[in-house]
Amino acid sequence: MKMSLKIPVLILAAAIVVAVGLTLLLQVAPAAAQAAAPAAGNAAVAPWAMMAAAIAAGLAALAAGYAVASVGSAAVGALAEKPELLGRVLILVGLAEGIAIYGLIVAVLILNRAG
Repeated sequence: MKMSLKIPVLILAAAIVVAVGLTLLLQVAPAAAQAAAPAAGNAAVAPWAMMAAAIAAGLAALAAGYAVASVGSAAVGALAEKPELLGRVLILVGLAEGIAIYGLIVAVLILNRAG
């Protein structure tokens, strides 16, 4: 893929994630709100909290995928020249993948706070 196409493809992927999240939110939120029966003060907050959690987790997963792709390709190149760097390279790829875990933690915290 050309370098000039990476950013538009990333923006398109983020737009698709947001669109799918909104579609699922509009279908699932009323049923979840009725099933969970949150307090009267949180009834208006629940759909926004679900959307915020979906966006946090989705964008973090996209960012982690981009980071792992960048670090992973560099890691493969480094391992081709020096195979003894395997341990260090695995740590770097794991750190890049940790971004998705942070997004998931933020999503859980948002949903816990909403009630």
